[in-house]
Amino acid sequence: MARLNNQIINQMAIKSRKEFRRFRIKKRIRKIVEGTPDRPRMTVFRSCKAIYVQLIDDQAGKTLVAVSSMEKGMKDIKGAKTEIAKLVGKHVAEKALQAGIEKVVFDRNGYLYHGRVKTLADAAREGGLKF
Repeated sequence: MARLNNQIINQMAIKSRKEFRRFRIKKRIRKIVEGTPDRPRMTVFRSCKAIYVQLIDDQAGKTLVAVSSMEKGMKDIKGAKTEIAKLVGKHVAEKALQAGIEKVVFDRNGYLYHGRVKTLADAAREGGLKF
């Protein structure tokens, strides 16, 4: 089993065990979660400095709404990363409602549901998204 995991790590060019763990969790989630035009998939990506959210229709292969903390209006805001994640969550909810999207399927992208990911999800719910 360990040899198989190392082969997968080498093939995928994944550098650390932590990254490999997230990759495995991500694949497990993506088997179940799928975005449709009625309920797009809300996927979250977090880097060390920023957080990104997309609403994706997997059937058409299109991104319907995208928001990040690196956008013009958001980039100037100072504060903790969790506070910025909260603002991004509210902003994605506003944009989604403008696009006529009320219900989404949440894809945490292999990240644990705490910290910035949880804060973003809670803020999106407060903003009017249902998931």
